[in-house]
Amino acid sequence: MTTPQGELADQALAAFSLAAPITDQPSRAVSVPEPNEKWPLPHGEAWVFRGEGNDEITRPVLMADGFNVGKSELDKFAQGLDAEFPLLSTLRHQQRDVILIGFDERSASITVNADTVIAAIQRTLAQRIGDARLTVGGFSMGGLVTRYALAKLENDLGFDHETDLYFSFDSPHRGASVPVGIQAFAHLIPFPNKFAKQMNSPAARQLLWQHYDPATKEIGVAPERTAFLAELARVGNWPRRPRVIGVANGRGDGIGLPEVKPGDVGLELKKSYKGSMFLITARGDGAKAADLYRAFPKEEQHVTTDGFPELDGAPGGTLHTYKILADTLKDTEALKHPNICFVPTVSAVAVRDIATQADLYAKVDDIDPSESELDDFRVSSSTTGHTIVTEELATFLVERLPE
Repeated sequence: MTTPQGELADQALAAFSLAAPITDQPSRAVSVPEPNEKWPLPHGEAWVFRGEGNDEITRPVLMADGFNVGKSELDKFAQGLDAEFPLLSTLRHQQRDVILIGFDERSASITVNADTVIAAIQRTLAQRIGDARLTVGGFSMGGLVTRYALAKLENDLGFDHETDLYFSFDSPHRGASVPVGIQAFAHLIPFPNKFAKQMNSPAARQLLWQHYDPATKEIGVAPERTAFLAELARVGNWPRRPRVIGVANGRGDGIGLPEVKPGDVGLELKKSYKGSMFLITARGDGAKAADLYRAFPKEEQHVTTDGFPELDGAPGGTLHTYKILADTLKDTEALKHPNICFVPTVSAVAVRDIATQADLYAKVDDIDPSESELDDFRVSSSTTGHTIVTEELATFLVERLPE
């Protein structure tokens, strides 16, 4: 029988998910205007914020939402764009029309949500006054969705998307990382829950470098990721007509989170799921990732990894992964490492894979930029939260927008 405290924890876990701070909980509440238009689209919608003084769409910038579970909350997306640096306001002040693209289910397949982006591009072109070229991109998974959508328009549909610039903002071009112990914990919760749905969703299976399969309890590259990468290759991997750029919230000097030491305890649960422990990813075979305990119905599970690099402390954009879980369970006493790497820098700028220690911790600053699949990129001078719009990264993007 669960305790009242356990029941409260379970109720909280029913709504728990991991999300980029820009769209989940912007750092501060900011006032954003009402959108000038709201477009219903296949599998989603778009909100149109016209540039200052524009009566119609004339200089479009399309931005796609990222990974979570459930419907996009475009009000929070708009707030997040202005929370740290006023990107939305800056673009509108430049008389650019910002079109935010959201999805009915953010954890749906990237290829499904690409249909939403394609429809948004087509409607933008249909309503645009004049011949200004488009800027199209996205945040986190949104960068992959728009990348695939533009490539599909070029290679499958033969459609001129009239896009001069594609951008990605801390997008996992070479994969993202959620600790496999955390993934396994989602399925230890003894009832259907939002977190388990998120971790086993089509998008998670496509995005994550390594995925925990709840059916087999095995860890590896999900078949959905293999299939998505093959589909991306089939349409040319990247759109060829626009200039392609990207930014990373992680540093480029090979330094990530030195305090996040391999094998350390990231979080130990002392209340509900008592005794459960999550460890910082370590190298080697048989490295302990988590000890998981559930009182009712009774179960215990020990999660280990083989051949992993030190992902959690790597250079990259961070998520409050352990903090979110500890706060949800009201169990923060043994929270040691609230933030860990989610999208490694080398993945966000498409310059290295993340499977080996040497590549994961590569000094991007010292790598010839031509080794990146992007035409141009910028890494952060300090480690920042995944998709946080800092002045440094936003300025890089704004300065490269087409006239």
